[in-house]
Amino acid sequence: MGNYSTNIDKKWQKKWEESELYKFDEKNPGEKLYTLEMFSYPSGSKLHAGHWFNYGPVDSWARMKKMQGYNVFQPMGFDAFGLPAENYAIKTGIHPKDSTMKNIDTMEKQLKSMGAMFNWENEVITCLPEYYKWNQWLFLQLYKHGLAYRSKAPVNWCPSCNTVLANEQVIDGKCERCSTEVVRKDLTQWFLKITNYADELLEKLDDLDWPQKTKAMQRHWIGKSKGAEVTFKIADSNLNFKVFTTRVDTLFGVTYAVLAPENKLVDQITTPEYKDAVEEYKKQAKAQSEIERQSLSREKTGVFTGSYAINPINNRKVPIWVADYVLSTYGTGAVMAVPAHDERDFDFATKYKLPIERVIEGGDLPYVKHGKMINSGEFTGLFTDEGKEAIVTKLSKDDLGGWKINYRLRDWLISRQRYWGTPIPIIYCDDCGIVPVPEDELPVELPYDVEFSPDGKSPLSKSEKFMNTTCPICGKPARREADTLDTFVCSSWYYLRYVDNKNSEKPFDTEKVNRMLPVDMYVGGPEHACMHLLYARFITKALRDMGYINFDEPFSSLRHQGLILGPDGQKMSKSKGNTISPDDYIQKFGADVFRMYLMFGFDYSEGGAWSDDGINSMSRYIDKIGRLLSSCKDEIKNPKNNTTSFGSAEKDLNYVRNFSIHSISHDAAKFQFNTSIARLMEYTNAISKYLSEDIKNAKFLKDCIIDFLKLLAPFAPHFAEEQWEIQDMPYSIFNQKWPEFDANALIKDEVEIAIQINGKIRAKMNIPTDLSEDDIRKISIKNEIINKDLENKEIKKIIVVKGRLVNIVAK
Repeated sequence: MGNYSTNIDKKWQKKWEESELYKFDEKNPGEKLYTLEMFSYPSGSKLHAGHWFNYGPVDSWARMKKMQGYNVFQPMGFDAFGLPAENYAIKTGIHPKDSTMKNIDTMEKQLKSMGAMFNWENEVITCLPEYYKWNQWLFLQLYKHGLAYRSKAPVNWCPSCNTVLANEQVIDGKCERCSTEVVRKDLTQWFLKITNYADELLEKLDDLDWPQKTKAMQRHWIGKSKGAEVTFKIADSNLNFKVFTTRVDTLFGVTYAVLAPENKLVDQITTPEYKDAVEEYKKQAKAQSEIERQSLSREKTGVFTGSYAINPINNRKVPIWVADYVLSTYGTGAVMAVPAHDERDFDFATKYKLPIERVIEGGDLPYVKHGKMINSGEFTGLFTDEGKEAIVTKLSKDDLGGWKINYRLRDWLISRQRYWGTPIPIIYCDDCGIVPVPEDELPVELPYDVEFSPDGKSPLSKSEKFMNTTCPICGKPARREADTLDTFVCSSWYYLRYVDNKNSEKPFDTEKVNRMLPVDMYVGGPEHACMHLLYARFITKALRDMGYINFDEPFSSLRHQGLILGPDGQKMSKSKGNTISPDDYIQKFGADVFRMYLMFGFDYSEGGAWSDDGINSMSRYIDKIGRLLSSCKDEIKNPKNNTTSFGSAEKDLNYVRNFSIHSISHDAAKFQFNTSIARLMEYTNAISKYLSEDIKNAKFLKDCIIDFLKLLAPFAPHFAEEQWEIQDMPYSIFNQKWPEFDANALIKDEVEIAIQINGKIRAKMNIPTDLSEDDIRKISIKNEIINKDLENKEIKKIIVVKGRLVNIVAK
């Protein structure tokens, strides 16, 4: 393709590798810059356009930083455990390890063909024992410090496949594999106490250079609420339940209460005539995932239990319902319903014809729109802090309530009834109970020969060789834990292992990690806001408190890339036939054209629909640069009309040169790659225009070309390196200093202004920048076009906006 081909890619990738141009060494000059892209999961056989959109532009940012003097560390690896590989094994019979390692081999070659500055000597692959050994070590430290525990918890269960399903495997309440209705089932699971860090996870968000939307999502996920816990007694029994509310001032407006279907009280309080209806409803609720049940758009449903609760503030009886929008895993598994003051409760009450009563102290507040007025009795100023305090004081005296802080955040469930993951390093002994595997016996290796067919048991439990062991304490026969760790454990600390990936004695050297961390720039998809990013923050804080690191947060700065859609504007998928294979385009156009199209064609944070027209245009632009630089070389070596003068033509080009340096340095630093490349295009046009002039300053032209190539280098690394060599410059362009702009060059002697008549532009002209407003007025009306348009018209006023326009008001 013109001046650029894939041969150039291969040439420079080989040269960079042989010369170890990008090899990281802490002793290299420059401030360290830990740049990290979220590592990929090798579930598919190849990288897709989305990977490229994540990795290519970030590498360009890192290249610019390298040229600006930073010592860049940019490792790469693979998040290699997980469900897709296991499902693929069940479907095809190909072992997860075999398919995963084959895919990694393919993806490594693709990533290297990108020509990025990845530090491959620091690579991590999470499914290899030398990595997951330290997952197990991490679990043992958390267990030792009371941050890992075992408890019963509900899971999604497919009765047909006889297996546990992750939330994302439940589609419309059915198993994605066999379409059987999913039920909820209690299993004993391992958890990590992320809730111990809820306050710090919330408070430290303010200090992070992260997208505001991501920080808002984490705040919502943590969900800290200050309110009151109130006890409702159940009429005609000794039973009661508690509710948490941030609106204790609306207690007088409670007209019914709601229990989660899983709440243990439901079976105890349901009266015989409602038993069948409640049982059927509980069955339906089990078929829904928690995500589906919490959907705001989903219609609320419920059934009456036949029992009543006593409102503790006024002793009124209110009916108790069961509804699936209440979760047993959140809060107390019960809510007090105040339909006059809550939209969700209002919709439910309207549907089931339940009373709607508003508190008399509510006045005309905007959310108090319906229902009859209820007197608040002894309490006045109910909706003030004093009124709320009075209510809680009364409840406390009666032992029926008190102030409390609640969180939406739940402890991290890390057990997976799966094969392709890290074995949990726990042994069960009949005499000694739960026994951690001794650290010197790690790793507990994942056996290769295991039956994957789902039958309701964890696959590892079917491997007697794996399961049977001896107790480290008493030496008697014992059994291993059959579950594996959630793969998010792998990614919760991988950024630490990159720094010291070959250490066989410990997960990482503390001093080295403390020097290199936190990550200075982390880039990946926004879909990880409330899982991976939250878990990584938790593990960092836990390791800090255990004395292994001395910093609080894993990622100082965070950026998200947008989504590349198919040419039809839809999300890419094989079933839609709209996927884009980077390999095909790289083979045809070269890696730099592909990279530059992604950066120029889309806003980095938004993405957009793929266009073949766009990449063809980018290919033509690269060819144009090649032709232009070829002619520049001739002009520099053998100038036809050489001069040392610095006239208007030089000033014009120098302005564009310095404006480009200033703008690209600013925009690329903010991940505004599309505008950066637009400036390069303007610079290209300015050089082309200068070459068309009769007078040429060869030394000045060469300086402009050198700066242009330096600016181009991060965005088209192979092509720029080739052109640098063609211009007889020393290897490598990435060892060169990033150009700095001259502020004086941006001060123009002349400026173009628009001349309007009655608000409509009629002409444009260049004028000296130091001209007074009076002189501008005089020159404007003397303009040939303006003078003609003003014939037979009376000038009423001339308005000057200095440096921009003149507006002549005439009749």
